[in-house]
Amino acid sequence: MNKIIQYYNQFDEWGRLERAPLEFFVNWHFIRRFLPESGHVLDNGAGPGKYAMELARSGYNVTLADLTPRLVQQACDKAEELGLADRFKGFHIADARRLTMLPNTEFDASLMMGPLYHLQQQEERDQAVKELHRVTRSGGYVFVSFMTRIRHLLTALAHPQSWKPTDNMGEILTFMETGIFNHSDEGRFTGVYYHLIDDINPFMEGHGFETVKLIGSSSVAGALTQEQFEYWQSLGESEYTKCMELVYDYADNVHLLGSSTHLLYIGRRK
Repeated sequence: MNKIIQYYNQFDEWGRLERAPLEFFVNWHFIRRFLPESGHVLDNGAGPGKYAMELARSGYNVTLADLTPRLVQQACDKAEELGLADRFKGFHIADARRLTMLPNTEFDASLMMGPLYHLQQQEERDQAVKELHRVTRSGGYVFVSFMTRIRHLLTALAHPQSWKPTDNMGEILTFMETGIFNHSDEGRFTGVYYHLIDDINPFMEGHGFETVKLIGSSSVAGALTQEQFEYWQSLGESEYTKCMELVYDYADNVHLLGSSTHLLYIGRRK
């Protein structure tokens, strides 16, 4: 866990979603679609609180938790800056595997947008999802982020020198078997577990959730550069709205899931 904290102590996670907003736009579209009209929502593994602030702005009561103290403080400061502090019920420095400060069935809906791909051991992922189940009320929706093995394979083949040790076929084949990736270059992205797409729904269902939808967070536009994305924005509101409607419509297309850097699992607690 120390490496994760060290990485996020120097990485601008808020800025990542600002610089490449497609992931946030798509995720938020579906989160908002399935949220109850009001209630108390957990953002677990929230980072600096990009989703949490949007939840608070939309009128929800929010509890925020993250492993990295710096990010929790950033979220607290951001809530004050945006005039949203009164919507927050707590800011917690917490490990997703042990949410001991949170009561059973406390939340009407829960987000877990980062922890699972930082937990490389099966028992750790099991613990995190069990905790998510415990704190969410029966019938409450959950929104869980995954990273996929096939997407990293595409990245490693295209940019091998940037993604060592998967810069040779031996390491790539080992990665495809295990899903475990630890960057060779000091200071790069922390150790990750990449899921097989077909394993995601059964994994969540095995921990007491009913699958509603699995979407690609970049949908059909995942391969676009920022300049290419801005072209559609430049055509005016009507054309851009139609473009985004297309992106949302194709987000759950099974043929596109592997091309997305992140997947969003939407489920309901049994």
